[in-house]
Amino acid sequence: MKIVILGAGQVGRTAAYQLAREEANEVTVVDTNEELLRDLKDRLDIRTVVGNASFPSILEAAGAESADILVALTSSDEVNMMACEVAYTLYRTPTKIARIRSAEYTRHPELFSAEALSVDVWISPEQLVTDYIERLIRYPGALQVLDFADGKVRLVGLSARKGGLLVGQALRSLKEHIPNTEARVVAIYRNGRSVQPEGSTVIEDGDEVFFLAAKNDIRQFMAEMRKEEKPVRRVVIAGGGHIGFALAKRLEENNQVKLIERDPKQARRIAERLDSAIVLEGNAADEELLVEENIDSCDVFVALTNSEEANILSAMLAKRLGASKVMALINKPSYAELMQSGSIDVAISPQTITIGSLLTHVRRGDVVQVHSLRRGAAEALETIIHGDDRSSRVVGKRVEDIALPEGAKIGCIVRGEDVIMAHHDTVVQADDHVVLFITDRRHVDQVERLFLGETAGRR
Repeated sequence: MKIVILGAGQVGRTAAYQLAREEANEVTVVDTNEELLRDLKDRLDIRTVVGNASFPSILEAAGAESADILVALTSSDEVNMMACEVAYTLYRTPTKIARIRSAEYTRHPELFSAEALSVDVWISPEQLVTDYIERLIRYPGALQVLDFADGKVRLVGLSARKGGLLVGQALRSLKEHIPNTEARVVAIYRNGRSVQPEGSTVIEDGDEVFFLAAKNDIRQFMAEMRKEEKPVRRVVIAGGGHIGFALAKRLEENNQVKLIERDPKQARRIAERLDSAIVLEGNAADEELLVEENIDSCDVFVALTNSEEANILSAMLAKRLGASKVMALINKPSYAELMQSGSIDVAISPQTITIGSLLTHVRRGDVVQVHSLRRGAAEALETIIHGDDRSSRVVGKRVEDIALPEGAKIGCIVRGEDVIMAHHDTVVQADDHVVLFITDRRHVDQVERLFLGETAGRR
């Protein structure tokens, strides 16, 4: 597949890294920063073009004429939209994806209809990150909460802790503890390494466990893995940018929210637009301010400023001063990995969250949802099964008879309104939504080919 990526910022570089690692893809990256492109080309097997991403001559040099997908991820909404328009007008590029940050555009979906702008899919990293953090706050104790099948199924990642009923016991005892519901443990990571979940696998204190369950059963299973945590009431947000403001707006109706913003003008603007949330002007890394605002009674502290260093420092300080749970927005994946294993409970990576939404539209076959996990090392995806027992390699087959690569596991099947946890004798049918977990992304291409069926050649 020929993919042209416009923009070599944090999200663009992550997209290039993820897509170039897959053998089936030919990736070209466009940016005005020659140094950034040189560094990227040294690391990856890609083509690069220096220039303005919306110029016809630059798009032509990047191969837009023969591209299957154009992904516009520059820092300018206008450049992204114009690039998609130019690519469609001149080259009829089949799929055009644009990063759109401003709510001035996204609040008018008619702009992206078939008769309007030539943008097939728009992605708002800020909106995706806000949704992600909100789900984490709704499920205390979770490291990740991801939706599948229109919210019918959720994948939850958490750290197993002493006090959880299943810690120290084999997975086969899961059914005994919660007899009237069902979940599926799809992956376990112990000391950073993947452990294949079998019936005899014993869950240890500190294991990172990923499990699938119907939305209404999630809390019950979380309680089995660790002591049940009280619902979040008090939230302190550091940073009043797009994400900080949007999160405060969503939470203020049901939570006690305080937002700390260091810029006086921005603080005033936010205060005028929020209803019950309290806006404080100041530095979130100011110990005196945090103590004065009773940070020790805070359930969740979320650092969402534009500086990841400030986010790390303020989150670590809040934790030391008694905040129950702290989260920090961290752009560098290496920082995020380091911090989450230390004094920060959840390191939020915008690139990892955004790349999942992007991959949904890049994957072959009828893929509905993709989530990138563990800094891109693993992946969870939902695909719709097409064909029949003659044209498909999975329709009519039992799960145990499907030749999945090592590390790939079918977690559950959504059939109409029914959520079916996958067992060895579960039979896959046409039109099923199958949710898979892949611990090693190098096997994604093999999984795609297996599940293509009648959808081959669609993209």
